[in-house]
Amino acid sequence: MQPFAERTHEKMKEVLKDENATGPEAHYYMIRGGADKRNITVWETGLVGEEYIKTYGHYHVIDFKETYIITEGEGVLLLQMRKKDSEGNWINDELEWFKAIRVKTGDIIPIPSFAGHALVNTGKTWLVTSDDSPVNMTGDSASMPEHADYKVIQSVRGMAFYVIEKDGQPSLVPNPLYKNLSTPEF
Repeated sequence: MQPFAERTHEKMKEVLKDENATGPEAHYYMIRGGADKRNITVWETGLVGEEYIKTYGHYHVIDFKETYIITEGEGVLLLQMRKKDSEGNWINDELEWFKAIRVKTGDIIPIPSFAGHALVNTGKTWLVTSDDSPVNMTGDSASMPEHADYKVIQSVRGMAFYVIEKDGQPSLVPNPLYKNLSTPEF
C-alpha cells in the first residue's frame, strides 16, 4: 500500500458548511508512517466558500492518546467530546464539551482519548503537522485509517462548529445538526 493520500474536494463536501462551495482539487495531503514513523499532514491555504480549509475530522475507536506537532503555519484545532446515554453509548449529535484552540508553529498538542478532532488552516501559508498516531497500514488506511471513525463526523456534516472567515478573522459558526451547543470561545 502507498503511504500517501490526499483528501479531495469531492470527499470533503460531506463535512463542509456549504457542500456547493468551490474549493481546491485537494484540501490536504497525508503521508502515513505506520508503526515506525510519524505521520505528516499538509493543508492547502484558502477558503471553501466562507469556511477555511480543514481536515475531515474523526473520533478514535480505540483508547489511545495522539500528539500533534505544528511544524509550520497556523490554524485552529477543534476538539469535542460526545455525551453518552444512560447505557453508556455515544450520542453523536450532543457534546459534553467543545474547544477551539489556536495553534502555531512549534505548538505540541495532545489529543485526549476518544475526543473528536479536526484541524483548520487559518493562515496564509501551508499548515504542516506531524503526529504519532499508529496508523495500521492495511486497507485504505492512508486516507481513512482503521483506528478512526469518520462516519460519525459525516453523519452530522462536520464538527460542532465550522471555522469561517469573518472580517478577515477566524470565527466559529454552529453546525445546526448538533443539539444544545453552548457558545464556545477560542
